[in-house]
Amino acid sequence: MADIKKEQERDELHRAIWAIADELRGSIDGWDFKSYVLGMMFYRYISENLTNYLNADEMEAGNEDFNYADLSDEDAEMAREDMVQTKGFFILPSELFCNVRKNAAHDENLNMTLEAAFRHIEESAKGSESEDNFSGLFDDIDVNSNKLGATVAKRNAKLVKLMDGVADMRLGNYQDNSIDAFGDAYEYLMGMYASNAGKSGGEFFTPQEVSELLTRIAVVGKTEVNKVYDPACGSGSLLLQAAKILGKENVRQGFFGQEINLTTYNLCRINMFLHDIGYDKFDIAHEDTLMTPQHWDDEPFEVIVSNPPYSIKWEGDDNPVLINDPRFSPAGVLAPKSKADLAFIMHALAWLATNGTASIVCFPGIMYRGGAEKKIRQYLIDNNFIDCVIQLPGNLFYGTSIATCIMVLKKNKQDNSTLFIDASREFVKVTNNNKLTEENISKIVAEFASREDVDYFARCVSWDEIKEQDYNLSVSTYVEQEDTREVIDITKLNAEIKDIVAREQILRDEIDKIVAEIEG
Repeated sequence: MADIKKEQERDELHRAIWAIADELRGSIDGWDFKSYVLGMMFYRYISENLTNYLNADEMEAGNEDFNYADLSDEDAEMAREDMVQTKGFFILPSELFCNVRKNAAHDENLNMTLEAAFRHIEESAKGSESEDNFSGLFDDIDVNSNKLGATVAKRNAKLVKLMDGVADMRLGNYQDNSIDAFGDAYEYLMGMYASNAGKSGGEFFTPQEVSELLTRIAVVGKTEVNKVYDPACGSGSLLLQAAKILGKENVRQGFFGQEINLTTYNLCRINMFLHDIGYDKFDIAHEDTLMTPQHWDDEPFEVIVSNPPYSIKWEGDDNPVLINDPRFSPAGVLAPKSKADLAFIMHALAWLATNGTASIVCFPGIMYRGGAEKKIRQYLIDNNFIDCVIQLPGNLFYGTSIATCIMVLKKNKQDNSTLFIDASREFVKVTNNNKLTEENISKIVAEFASREDVDYFARCVSWDEIKEQDYNLSVSTYVEQEDTREVIDITKLNAEIKDIVAREQILRDEIDKIVAEIEG
Protein backbone atom coordinates (compact mmCIF):
# COMPACT_ATOMS: atom_id res chain seq x y z
CA MET A 1 0.00 0.00 0.00
CA ALA A 2 2.77 2.40 0.96
CA ASP A 3 4.40 1.88 -2.45
CA ILE A 4 1.13 2.65 -4.28
CA LYS A 5 0.69 5.84 -2.24
CA LYS A 6 4.27 6.78 -3.03
CA GLU A 7 3.77 6.30 -6.78
CA GLN A 8 0.49 8.27 -6.73
CA GLU A 9 2.16 11.19 -4.95
CA ARG A 10 5.06 11.05 -7.36
CA ASP A 11 2.85 10.95 -10.47
CA GLU A 12 0.82 13.87 -9.19
CA LEU A 13 3.97 15.88 -8.58
CA HIS A 14 5.34 15.11 -12.03
CA ARG A 15 2.04 16.10 -13.65
CA ALA A 16 2.16 19.44 -11.80
CA ILE A 17 5.70 20.08 -13.07
CA TRP A 18 4.65 19.27 -16.65
CA ALA A 19 1.72 21.66 -16.29
CA ILE A 20 4.13 24.51 -15.45
CA ALA A 21 6.37 23.46 -18.33
CA ASP A 22 3.38 23.70 -20.70
CA GLU A 23 2.47 27.16 -19.39
CA LEU A 24 5.97 28.51 -19.86
CA ARG A 25 7.05 26.51 -22.90
CA GLY A 26 8.47 28.51 -25.77
CA SER A 27 9.54 31.49 -23.73
CA ILE A 28 12.18 29.75 -21.63
CA ASP A 29 14.69 27.19 -22.80
CA GLY A 30 14.38 23.94 -20.79
CA TRP A 31 17.67 24.26 -19.00
CA ASP A 32 16.84 27.82 -17.83
CA PHE A 33 13.25 26.88 -17.05
CA LYS A 34 14.57 24.28 -14.63
CA SER A 35 16.41 26.99 -12.68
CA TYR A 36 13.25 29.10 -12.41
CA VAL A 37 11.09 26.21 -11.18
CA LEU A 38 13.69 24.98 -8.72
CA GLY A 39 14.41 28.50 -7.50
CA MET A 40 10.71 29.16 -6.91
CA MET A 41 10.30 25.75 -5.22
CA PHE A 42 13.25 26.60 -3.01
CA TYR A 43 11.65 29.94 -2.11
CA ARG A 44 8.40 28.15 -1.21
CA TYR A 45 10.29 25.46 0.72
CA ILE A 46 12.29 27.77 2.98
CA SER A 47 9.22 29.99 3.54
CA GLU A 48 7.20 26.99 4.73
CA ASN A 49 10.12 25.50 6.62
CA LEU A 50 10.57 28.68 8.67
CA THR A 51 6.82 29.21 9.19
CA ASN A 52 6.22 25.61 10.31
CA TYR A 53 9.17 25.76 12.70
CA LEU A 54 7.96 28.99 14.38
CA ASN A 55 4.33 27.86 14.45
CA ALA A 56 5.24 24.53 16.10
CA ASP A 57 7.29 26.42 18.69
CA GLU A 58 4.38 28.72 19.59
CA MET A 59 1.87 25.85 19.68
CA GLU A 60 4.09 24.02 22.12
CA ALA A 61 3.98 27.11 24.31
CA GLY A 62 0.15 26.92 24.23
CA ASN A 63 -0.43 29.58 21.58
CA GLU A 64 -2.76 27.46 19.38
CA ASP A 65 -3.92 30.21 17.00
CA PHE A 66 -0.47 31.55 16.17
CA ASN A 67 0.51 31.79 12.48
CA TYR A 68 3.82 33.42 11.61
CA ALA A 69 2.52 34.35 8.14
CA ASP A 70 -0.10 36.65 9.74
CA LEU A 71 2.38 38.63 11.89
CA SER A 72 3.45 42.15 11.03
CA ASP A 73 7.05 42.52 9.85
CA GLU A 74 7.72 44.67 12.90
CA ASP A 75 6.57 42.02 15.37
CA ALA A 76 8.46 39.30 13.48
CA GLU A 77 11.83 41.07 13.80
CA MET A 78 12.29 39.72 17.33
CA ALA A 79 12.70 36.21 15.89
CA ARG A 80 15.43 37.19 13.39
CA GLU A 81 18.56 36.52 15.45
CA ASP A 82 17.36 33.16 16.74
CA MET A 83 16.27 31.99 13.27
CA VAL A 84 19.56 32.94 11.60
CA GLN A 85 21.36 30.92 14.25
CA THR A 86 19.00 27.93 14.02
CA LYS A 87 17.98 27.87 10.37
CA GLY A 88 20.75 29.93 8.80
CA PHE A 89 18.32 32.51 7.30
CA PHE A 90 15.32 34.73 8.09
CA ILE A 91 12.25 35.82 6.07
CA LEU A 92 9.86 38.61 7.05
CA PRO A 93 6.15 37.62 6.95
CA SER A 94 5.43 40.06 4.08
CA GLU A 95 8.15 38.35 2.00
CA LEU A 96 7.05 34.75 2.59
CA PHE A 97 6.15 32.82 -0.57
CA CYS A 98 2.47 32.47 0.44
CA ASN A 99 2.04 36.24 1.08
CA VAL A 100 3.84 37.38 -2.08
CA ARG A 101 1.82 34.90 -4.10
CA LYS A 102 -1.47 36.08 -2.56
CA ASN A 103 -0.92 39.57 -4.04
CA ALA A 104 1.05 38.48 -7.13
CA ALA A 105 -1.73 38.83 -9.73
CA HIS A 106 -2.39 42.46 -8.65
CA ASP A 107 1.23 43.46 -8.03
CA GLU A 108 2.45 45.54 -10.99
CA ASN A 109 5.93 45.43 -9.50
CA LEU A 110 6.00 41.68 -8.82
CA ASN A 111 9.48 41.38 -10.34
CA MET A 112 10.78 44.04 -7.90
CA THR A 113 8.92 42.45 -4.96
CA LEU A 114 10.52 39.05 -5.68
CA GLU A 115 13.95 40.53 -6.32
CA ALA A 116 13.81 42.35 -2.96
CA ALA A 117 12.61 39.22 -1.12
CA PHE A 118 15.43 37.11 -2.63
CA ARG A 119 18.01 39.78 -1.77
CA HIS A 120 16.75 40.09 1.81
CA ILE A 121 16.88 36.31 2.35
CA GLU A 122 20.52 36.24 1.19
CA GLU A 123 21.36 39.31 3.28
CA SER A 124 19.81 37.76 6.40
CA ALA A 125 22.64 35.20 6.44
CA LYS A 126 25.43 37.81 6.02
CA GLY A 127 27.97 37.78 8.80
CA SER A 128 26.66 34.46 10.14
CA GLU A 129 27.98 30.89 9.82
CA SER A 130 25.53 30.20 6.98
CA GLU A 131 26.66 33.14 4.81
CA ASP A 132 28.55 30.98 2.27
CA ASN A 133 25.62 28.60 1.88
CA PHE A 134 23.15 31.38 1.00
CA SER A 135 25.32 33.81 -0.93
CA GLY A 136 24.22 34.07 -4.60
CA LEU A 137 21.64 31.29 -4.25
CA PHE A 138 18.98 33.15 -6.22
CA ASP A 139 21.33 34.41 -8.96
CA ASP A 140 19.89 32.09 -11.61
CA ILE A 141 16.31 33.24 -11.09
CA ASP A 142 16.58 36.48 -13.02
CA VAL A 143 13.10 37.99 -12.56
CA ASN A 144 13.99 40.80 -14.98
CA SER A 145 15.21 38.58 -17.80
CA ASN A 146 13.98 39.07 -21.37
CA LYS A 147 13.63 35.29 -21.48
CA LEU A 148 10.51 35.72 -19.35
CA GLY A 149 9.01 38.33 -21.67
CA ALA A 150 9.79 41.52 -23.59
CA THR A 151 7.96 43.86 -21.18
CA VAL A 152 7.65 44.03 -17.39
CA ALA A 153 3.94 43.21 -17.67
CA LYS A 154 4.68 40.06 -19.73
CA ARG A 155 7.44 39.03 -17.37
CA ASN A 156 5.21 39.46 -14.35
CA ALA A 157 2.41 37.45 -16.02
CA LYS A 158 4.90 34.57 -16.43
CA LEU A 159 6.05 34.93 -12.81
CA VAL A 160 2.42 34.75 -11.59
CA LYS A 161 1.96 31.49 -13.57
CA LEU A 162 5.21 30.16 -12.14
CA MET A 163 4.22 31.00 -8.55
CA ASP A 164 0.73 29.55 -9.02
CA GLY A 165 2.15 26.36 -10.50
CA VAL A 166 4.63 25.88 -7.65
CA ALA A 167 1.97 26.77 -5.06
CA ASP A 168 -0.39 24.14 -6.52
CA MET A 169 2.21 21.39 -6.20
CA ARG A 170 1.08 19.12 -3.41
CA LEU A 171 4.32 19.15 -1.50
CA GLY A 172 2.44 19.03 1.81
CA ASN A 173 4.24 19.01 5.08
CA TYR A 174 7.76 17.76 4.59
CA GLN A 175 7.27 15.20 7.39
CA ASP A 176 3.86 13.96 6.10
CA ASN A 177 4.94 12.93 2.63
CA SER A 178 5.80 9.34 1.94
CA ILE A 179 8.07 10.69 -0.81
CA ASP A 180 10.73 13.32 -0.39
CA ALA A 181 8.57 15.62 -2.54
CA PHE A 182 10.88 18.61 -2.98
CA GLY A 183 13.87 16.36 -3.63
CA ASP A 184 11.90 14.14 -5.99
CA ALA A 185 10.68 17.14 -7.99
CA TYR A 186 14.29 18.27 -8.27
CA GLU A 187 15.44 14.90 -9.62
CA TYR A 188 12.50 14.66 -12.02
CA LEU A 189 13.29 18.10 -13.46
CA MET A 190 16.97 17.24 -13.85
CA GLY A 191 16.13 13.98 -15.63
CA MET A 192 13.44 15.60 -17.76
CA TYR A 193 15.91 18.09 -19.18
CA ALA A 194 19.07 15.99 -19.12
CA SER A 195 17.37 13.44 -21.37
CA ASN A 196 16.78 15.95 -24.14
CA ALA A 197 19.42 18.55 -23.44
CA GLY A 198 22.25 16.28 -24.60
CA LYS A 199 25.58 17.53 -23.33
CA SER A 200 24.34 20.67 -21.59
CA GLY A 201 22.32 18.49 -19.23
CA GLY A 202 24.02 15.13 -19.40
CA GLU A 203 27.43 16.29 -18.34
CA PHE A 204 26.26 16.93 -14.81
CA PHE A 205 23.48 14.48 -14.40
CA THR A 206 24.12 10.95 -13.15
CA PRO A 207 21.07 8.66 -13.54
CA GLN A 208 19.67 7.69 -10.16
CA GLU A 209 20.39 3.96 -10.62
CA VAL A 210 24.09 4.63 -11.33
CA SER A 211 24.19 6.95 -8.29
CA GLU A 212 22.70 4.19 -6.17
CA LEU A 213 25.17 1.56 -7.39
CA LEU A 214 28.20 3.85 -6.88
CA THR A 215 27.09 4.80 -3.38
CA ARG A 216 26.10 1.32 -2.24
CA ILE A 217 29.56 0.11 -3.25
CA ALA A 218 31.26 2.98 -1.38
CA VAL A 219 29.37 2.25 1.86
CA VAL A 220 29.68 -1.56 1.95
CA GLY A 221 30.53 -2.55 5.52
CA LYS A 222 29.82 0.93 6.93
CA THR A 223 26.85 1.99 9.05
CA GLU A 224 28.13 5.47 9.83
CA VAL A 225 30.93 7.65 8.42
CA ASN A 226 32.63 10.94 9.20
CA LYS A 227 31.58 12.62 5.94
CA VAL A 228 30.90 12.15 2.24
CA TYR A 229 32.75 13.95 -0.59
CA ASP A 230 32.34 14.44 -4.34
CA PRO A 231 35.15 16.34 -6.10
CA ALA A 232 32.94 17.08 -9.15
CA CYS A 233 29.59 17.21 -7.41
CA GLY A 234 27.37 18.74 -10.11
CA SER A 235 23.95 19.24 -8.60
CA GLY A 236 24.72 16.97 -5.63
CA SER A 237 22.78 13.82 -6.54
CA LEU A 238 25.59 11.47 -5.45
CA LEU A 239 26.05 13.20 -2.10
CA LEU A 240 22.32 12.96 -1.44
CA GLN A 241 22.24 9.32 -2.49
CA ALA A 242 24.67 8.70 0.39
CA ALA A 243 22.32 10.59 2.73
CA LYS A 244 19.49 8.33 1.56
CA ILE A 245 21.40 5.04 1.85
CA LEU A 246 23.27 5.67 5.11
CA GLY A 247 20.69 8.02 6.69
CA LYS A 248 21.89 11.62 7.00
CA GLU A 249 22.11 11.24 10.79
CA ASN A 250 24.82 8.60 10.20
CA VAL A 251 27.06 11.05 8.32
CA ARG A 252 28.54 12.81 11.33
CA GLN A 253 30.14 15.90 9.79
CA GLY A 254 28.03 16.16 6.66
CA PHE A 255 28.40 16.47 2.90
CA PHE A 256 31.24 18.13 1.00
CA GLY A 257 31.66 18.84 -2.68
CA GLN A 258 33.22 21.08 -5.29
CA GLU A 259 31.70 22.26 -8.56
CA ILE A 260 33.21 24.42 -11.31
CA ASN A 261 29.98 25.55 -13.03
CA LEU A 262 28.33 28.46 -11.18
CA THR A 263 24.71 27.61 -12.10
CA THR A 264 25.20 23.98 -11.11
CA TYR A 265 26.94 25.03 -7.89
CA ASN A 266 23.87 27.13 -6.99
CA LEU A 267 21.57 24.22 -7.86
CA CYS A 268 23.62 21.91 -5.66
CA ARG A 269 23.24 24.15 -2.61
CA ILE A 270 19.49 24.53 -3.29
CA ASN A 271 19.29 20.74 -3.63
CA MET A 272 20.87 20.30 -0.19
CA PHE A 273 18.22 22.54 1.40
CA LEU A 274 15.39 20.86 -0.54
CA HIS A 275 16.53 17.52 0.91
CA ASP A 276 16.45 19.01 4.41
CA ILE A 277 20.22 19.00 4.93
CA GLY A 278 20.96 21.73 7.50
CA TYR A 279 23.25 24.63 6.50
CA ASP A 280 25.83 23.40 9.04
CA LYS A 281 25.86 19.91 7.49
CA PHE A 282 27.09 20.74 4.00
CA ASP A 283 30.03 22.57 2.48
CA ILE A 284 29.88 22.99 -1.29
CA ALA A 285 32.67 25.03 -2.91
CA HIS A 286 32.78 26.76 -6.30
CA GLU A 287 36.22 26.32 -7.88
CA ASP A 288 38.15 24.12 -10.32
CA THR A 289 38.90 20.98 -8.26
CA LEU A 290 42.12 20.06 -10.07
CA MET A 291 43.67 23.54 -10.02
CA THR A 292 42.17 25.10 -6.87
CA PRO A 293 41.05 22.30 -4.56
CA GLN A 294 38.98 23.33 -1.54
CA HIS A 295 38.73 21.29 1.69
CA TRP A 296 42.53 20.88 1.53
CA ASP A 297 42.91 21.22 5.29
CA ASP A 298 39.94 19.04 6.22
CA GLU A 299 40.41 15.57 7.65
CA PRO A 300 40.22 12.89 4.91
CA PHE A 301 36.85 11.48 3.80
CA GLU A 302 35.56 7.99 4.55
CA VAL A 303 33.22 7.97 1.54
CA ILE A 304 34.03 9.51 -1.86
CA VAL A 305 31.59 9.12 -4.74
CA SER A 306 32.01 10.84 -8.09
CA ASN A 307 31.20 10.93 -11.79
CA PRO A 308 33.82 13.45 -12.97
CA PRO A 309 33.67 14.89 -16.52
CA TYR A 310 35.15 12.47 -19.08
CA SER A 311 38.47 13.29 -20.73
CA ILE A 312 38.42 17.06 -20.26
CA LYS A 313 41.48 19.19 -20.94
CA TRP A 314 43.53 20.55 -18.05
CA GLU A 315 46.87 22.35 -17.58
CA GLY A 316 48.83 19.16 -16.85
CA ASP A 317 52.57 19.50 -17.49
CA ASP A 318 52.11 23.00 -18.98
CA ASN A 319 52.00 24.03 -15.33
CA PRO A 320 55.42 23.35 -13.75
CA VAL A 321 54.01 23.54 -10.21
CA LEU A 322 51.59 20.65 -10.61
CA ILE A 323 54.18 17.85 -10.59
CA ASN A 324 55.07 18.95 -7.03
CA ASP A 325 51.43 18.98 -5.93
CA PRO A 326 51.16 16.32 -3.16
CA ARG A 327 48.04 14.92 -4.85
CA PHE A 328 49.81 14.14 -8.14
CA SER A 329 53.53 13.86 -7.29
CA PRO A 330 53.42 10.30 -5.84
CA ALA A 331 52.78 8.84 -9.32
CA GLY A 332 55.80 10.73 -10.69
CA VAL A 333 53.84 11.80 -13.77
CA LEU A 334 50.77 13.92 -14.56
CA ALA A 335 47.64 12.84 -16.44
CA PRO A 336 47.82 13.98 -20.11
CA LYS A 337 46.76 17.57 -20.85
CA SER A 338 43.98 16.36 -23.14
CA LYS A 339 42.60 13.79 -20.66
CA ALA A 340 42.28 14.78 -17.00
CA ASP A 341 40.50 11.54 -15.94
CA LEU A 342 43.36 10.10 -13.88
CA ALA A 343 44.03 13.49 -12.28
CA PHE A 344 40.55 13.20 -10.72
CA ILE A 345 41.43 9.66 -9.55
CA MET A 346 44.68 10.87 -7.94
CA HIS A 347 42.84 13.79 -6.33
CA ALA A 348 40.20 11.44 -4.87
CA LEU A 349 42.90 9.11 -3.55
CA ALA A 350 44.66 12.03 -1.82
CA TRP A 351 41.42 13.08 -0.10
CA LEU A 352 40.51 9.50 0.94
CA ALA A 353 40.68 8.36 4.58
CA THR A 354 42.79 5.30 5.44
CA ASN A 355 39.62 3.34 6.22
CA GLY A 356 37.63 4.91 3.37
CA THR A 357 36.29 3.82 -0.02
CA ALA A 358 36.18 5.90 -3.20
CA SER A 359 33.82 4.83 -5.96
CA ILE A 360 34.33 6.70 -9.26
CA VAL A 361 32.78 6.46 -12.73
CA CYS A 362 35.55 6.33 -15.36
CA PHE A 363 35.98 6.60 -19.10
CA PRO A 364 37.10 3.14 -20.36
CA GLY A 365 40.19 4.46 -22.19
CA ILE A 366 42.05 5.13 -18.93
CA MET A 367 42.08 1.39 -18.23
CA TYR A 368 44.30 0.45 -21.17
CA ARG A 369 45.97 3.47 -22.82
CA GLY A 370 49.78 3.75 -22.68
CA GLY A 371 52.09 6.65 -21.81
CA ALA A 372 51.51 8.70 -18.66
CA GLU A 373 48.20 6.97 -18.00
CA LYS A 374 49.88 3.57 -17.88
CA LYS A 375 52.46 4.93 -15.40
CA ILE A 376 49.67 6.21 -13.12
CA ARG A 377 47.88 2.82 -13.32
CA GLN A 378 51.17 1.13 -12.42
CA TYR A 379 51.57 3.42 -9.39
CA LEU A 380 48.00 2.64 -8.25
CA ILE A 381 48.39 -1.14 -8.69
CA ASP A 382 51.94 -1.40 -7.26
CA ASN A 383 50.76 0.46 -4.16
CA ASN A 384 47.65 -1.72 -3.89
CA PHE A 385 45.11 1.13 -4.07
CA ILE A 386 42.73 -0.37 -6.67
CA ASP A 387 40.19 -2.60 -4.98
CA CYS A 388 37.86 -3.28 -7.89
CA VAL A 389 37.08 -2.39 -11.52
CA ILE A 390 33.50 -2.83 -12.76
CA GLN A 391 32.53 -2.79 -16.43
CA LEU A 392 29.08 -1.20 -16.80
CA PRO A 393 26.67 -1.62 -19.73
CA GLY A 394 26.70 0.98 -22.53
CA ASN A 395 24.04 3.63 -23.01
CA LEU A 396 23.31 4.23 -19.30
CA PHE A 397 23.96 7.98 -19.41
CA TYR A 398 22.08 10.73 -21.21
CA GLY A 399 23.96 12.14 -24.16
CA THR A 400 26.50 9.31 -24.54
CA SER A 401 26.27 5.62 -25.42
CA ILE A 402 29.77 4.84 -24.06
CA ALA A 403 30.06 1.82 -21.75
CA THR A 404 31.69 3.35 -18.68
CA CYS A 405 33.50 1.65 -15.78
CA ILE A 406 33.66 2.13 -12.02
CA MET A 407 37.01 2.21 -10.26
CA VAL A 408 36.96 1.52 -6.52
CA LEU A 409 39.91 2.79 -4.46
CA LYS A 410 40.94 1.75 -0.95
CA LYS A 411 44.02 2.40 1.14
CA ASN A 412 43.85 -0.51 3.57
CA LYS A 413 43.17 -3.59 1.43
CA GLN A 414 43.40 -6.98 3.10
CA ASP A 415 45.28 -8.62 0.17
CA ASN A 416 46.96 -7.47 -3.01
CA SER A 417 44.42 -8.79 -5.52
CA THR A 418 42.00 -6.66 -7.56
CA LEU A 419 38.43 -7.73 -8.25
CA PHE A 420 37.16 -7.40 -11.84
CA ILE A 421 33.38 -7.51 -12.45
CA ASP A 422 31.83 -7.71 -15.91
CA ALA A 423 28.39 -6.14 -15.43
CA SER A 424 28.03 -5.26 -19.11
CA ARG A 425 24.92 -7.44 -19.43
CA GLU A 426 23.28 -6.27 -16.20
CA PHE A 427 20.57 -3.98 -17.58
CA VAL A 428 17.09 -3.68 -19.03
CA LYS A 429 16.30 -1.60 -22.10
CA VAL A 430 14.02 1.41 -21.48
CA THR A 431 13.16 3.44 -24.61
CA ASN A 432 16.51 4.73 -25.97
CA ASN A 433 18.56 4.09 -22.85
CA ASN A 434 19.65 1.09 -20.83
CA LYS A 435 18.81 1.04 -17.16
CA LEU A 436 20.12 -0.82 -14.09
CA THR A 437 17.33 -2.53 -12.16
CA GLU A 438 17.29 -3.06 -8.39
CA GLU A 439 18.17 -6.70 -9.10
CA ASN A 440 21.16 -5.71 -11.29
CA ILE A 441 22.43 -3.32 -8.61
CA SER A 442 22.06 -5.89 -5.80
CA LYS A 443 23.85 -8.58 -7.83
CA ILE A 444 26.84 -6.27 -8.49
CA VAL A 445 27.02 -5.07 -4.85
CA ALA A 446 26.77 -8.64 -3.50
CA GLU A 447 29.63 -9.72 -5.76
CA PHE A 448 31.69 -6.70 -4.71
CA ALA A 449 31.17 -7.63 -1.04
CA SER A 450 31.88 -11.37 -1.44
CA ARG A 451 34.82 -11.11 -3.93
CA GLU A 452 34.14 -14.66 -5.12
CA ASP A 453 35.10 -15.86 -8.60
CA VAL A 454 32.02 -16.40 -10.78
CA ASP A 455 32.40 -17.72 -14.34
CA TYR A 456 31.89 -15.02 -17.00
CA PHE A 457 31.01 -12.43 -14.31
CA ALA A 458 33.75 -11.79 -11.75
CA ARG A 459 37.30 -12.71 -10.90
CA CYS A 460 39.89 -11.73 -8.28
CA VAL A 461 43.21 -11.18 -10.03
CA SER A 462 46.65 -11.19 -8.38
CA TRP A 463 49.15 -8.35 -8.63
CA ASP A 464 51.50 -10.69 -10.58
CA GLU A 465 48.94 -11.34 -13.30
CA ILE A 466 48.10 -7.64 -13.71
CA LYS A 467 51.82 -6.91 -13.98
CA GLU A 468 52.13 -9.68 -16.62
CA GLN A 469 49.31 -8.00 -18.56
CA ASP A 470 51.35 -4.78 -18.57
CA TYR A 471 49.00 -3.06 -16.10
CA ASN A 472 46.02 -3.25 -18.42
CA LEU A 473 42.90 -2.87 -16.22
CA SER A 474 40.19 -3.62 -18.80
CA VAL A 475 37.72 -6.10 -17.34
CA SER A 476 37.63 -8.11 -20.59
CA THR A 477 41.35 -8.93 -20.10
CA TYR A 478 40.55 -10.91 -16.94
CA VAL A 479 36.92 -12.03 -17.11
CA GLU A 480 36.19 -14.41 -19.95
CA GLN A 481 33.14 -13.61 -22.06
CA GLU A 482 30.58 -16.38 -22.18
CA ASP A 483 30.32 -17.84 -25.67
CA THR A 484 26.59 -17.78 -26.35
CA ARG A 485 26.93 -19.12 -29.88
CA GLU A 486 25.25 -22.43 -30.62
CA VAL A 487 27.49 -25.47 -30.11
CA ILE A 488 27.75 -27.43 -33.35
CA ASP A 489 28.24 -31.22 -33.52
CA ILE A 490 30.63 -31.58 -36.48
CA THR A 491 30.14 -35.39 -36.90
CA LYS A 492 26.38 -34.94 -37.03
CA LEU A 493 26.71 -32.02 -39.43
CA ASN A 494 28.98 -34.02 -41.76
CA ALA A 495 26.48 -36.92 -41.80
CA GLU A 496 23.67 -34.46 -42.68
CA ILE A 497 25.74 -32.94 -45.51
CA LYS A 498 26.56 -36.44 -46.85
CA ASP A 499 22.84 -37.27 -46.79
CA ILE A 500 21.95 -34.02 -48.63
CA VAL A 501 24.64 -34.68 -51.28
CA ALA A 502 23.30 -38.23 -51.80
CA ARG A 503 19.71 -36.96 -52.16
CA GLU A 504 20.91 -34.28 -54.56
CA GLN A 505 22.55 -36.95 -56.73
CA ILE A 506 19.30 -38.96 -56.90
CA LEU A 507 17.44 -35.81 -58.00
CA ARG A 508 20.05 -35.10 -60.69
CA ASP A 509 19.71 -38.68 -62.01
CA GLU A 510 15.90 -38.31 -62.08
CA ILE A 511 16.16 -34.98 -63.95
CA ASP A 512 18.63 -36.51 -66.45
CA LYS A 513 16.16 -39.37 -67.14
CA ILE A 514 13.28 -36.91 -67.74
CA VAL A 515 15.43 -34.73 -70.07
CA ALA A 516 16.56 -37.88 -72.02
CA GLU A 517 12.92 -38.97 -72.46
CA ILE A 518 11.85 -35.52 -73.70
CA GLU A 519 14.75 -35.32 -76.15
CA GLY A 520 14.16 -38.92 -77.30
